[in-house]
Amino acid sequence: MAEASGAFGSPLRVFGERDYRPFWASRLLGSLGSEIQSVTMGWQVYAISRRTLDVPHAAFNVSLIGLCTFGPLFVLALIAGESADRYDRRSVLLVCYAGELAVAAALAFTAFAGSTSVPLMLGLAALFGTARAFFNPAMTALAPMLVSRSQLPRAIVLNSLAGDAASMAGPAIAGMLIAISPASAFTATLLFYAGAALALVLIRADTRPPRQHGSRLELVRQGLAYVWANKLVFGAMSLDLVAVILGGATALLPAFARDVLHVGARGFGFLRAGPAIGAGLVGLALRPIHSKAGAKMLAGVAVFGAATLVFAFSRSLILSVLALAVLGGADMLSVFVRQTLVQLVTPDPMRGRVAAVSGLFIGASNELGEFESGVAARFLGVVGAAVFGGAGALCATAVWARLFPALRRADRLE
Repeated sequence: MAEASGAFGSPLRVFGERDYRPFWASRLLGSLGSEIQSVTMGWQVYAISRRTLDVPHAAFNVSLIGLCTFGPLFVLALIAGESADRYDRRSVLLVCYAGELAVAAALAFTAFAGSTSVPLMLGLAALFGTARAFFNPAMTALAPMLVSRSQLPRAIVLNSLAGDAASMAGPAIAGMLIAISPASAFTATLLFYAGAALALVLIRADTRPPRQHGSRLELVRQGLAYVWANKLVFGAMSLDLVAVILGGATALLPAFARDVLHVGARGFGFLRAGPAIGAGLVGLALRPIHSKAGAKMLAGVAVFGAATLVFAFSRSLILSVLALAVLGGADMLSVFVRQTLVQLVTPDPMRGRVAAVSGLFIGASNELGEFESGVAARFLGVVGAAVFGGAGALCATAVWARLFPALRRADRLE
């Protein structure tokens, strides 16, 4: 890890760390590719499904993308975390990008050839999920190796902002490209993944983790025991899991854009960008939390649920985007608290395994949240599913505040 270099610093001070710059560029480019791919796959699956199915069934098919992406993560997460603590973390990421490039190439080829089908796209989503299962622990564990400890909280914010910037620009880019053709959107994904891989090659630091001793099973057990023993960490992770599973409305956006708000592909892009706009604004304003960190995280999750309810009842594109922006900003606050807490207390030899458990929770919340929304839409309709999710997130906040008093009383994050 780089030497310490003073206090928390300004938002851009962390870019003074030489190897952090290509790391951040890789994260941004890779996130852009992933966003464009995700939006395009969702739109294409929904469009194909609507040829023969009604709105709830088509929305359910879109939710299957998230389930197929999450499946490999659920199976491989612990192995992937151990791999990030055993092998060169940059090399692991490069192998993952090779897999993602292959998936993007297949999506582009089938779109150009006009041979795309829902089963094919779900299979490619599973292959992408396999690469992502190994990607996320290695990426999370690599960042602390490239910056000083004093700059780590700011790096966490900027890492999130890279994803949020991609979430703002990616859906808008995807919407414009989809209007041309899905094939052009998948081609753009291919180019972004290639750029992300090239940026990683520019990192000069030694990215090999400390040498590990013990069997793979023992190392995995140590990681799980560490997370379970830290109730503050476990409470923060599990709250995010439950709240986003219940409150995630991402899988419903194609249905809202096409059949509720009637705004088409371009409006869909703006809706997808809404959460990232709010997250980006909050991220730029974030500073070290000197008091009541746990209470602020709980408040963020509550606002997340309330904003989901506003989105559910809105029939205006502007109000819907604003509600999604508030939702994203609230989520950014809770993410900052959780990630800062986990990164600061986790020793470097164990970062991959802890990141894998955290990634499993995050992946479950995002992907299973989309699946839950699709199932709820099947029985309650798309609006009813969003109402159910927002109310569920509010209830989860109250329950977790009572179950994890240490989380409620958490104070400073420095």
